[in-house]
Amino acid sequence: MELAQKHLILHNIKPSVQRVFIMNYLLENKIHPTADMIFNELYVKMPTLSRTTVYNTLKLLVDEKAIQMITIDEKNARYDADTSRHAHFKCKGCGGVFDVITSGVDAITVKESEEFIIDDVQIYCHGYCKKCMKNHI
Repeated sequence: MELAQKHLILHNIKPSVQRVFIMNYLLENKIHPTADMIFNELYVKMPTLSRTTVYNTLKLLVDEKAIQMITIDEKNARYDADTSRHAHFKCKGCGGVFDVITSGVDAITVKESEEFIIDDVQIYCHGYCKKCMKNHI
């Protein structure tokens, strides 16, 4: 929990109990959860937690760049505490989202012009994870 609190302070976010719980969950669970997954997991430990608090906290964390929102899934946003540049992989079988391609992502260049400035690049890959691969070969 101490790491989560420091992470929030580093990003100029007041570390309320709920925010620390949510940030701690994201730091400890590298599964790229949805807001509902976070709520369902934390509600057991904190019955006073509301879905609205989870959604508002995630929005604040994204706005302050403490986490990143991943839109690899057309149905649900996913969240990642790792804000470094890296790509993500979504398994078509189990639906899991995983970190991939961490080296070389910074070397990707995107043509900029005077008409726009790029401040975010997200790379997504889709296919089958090792576990699901045997059913689709």
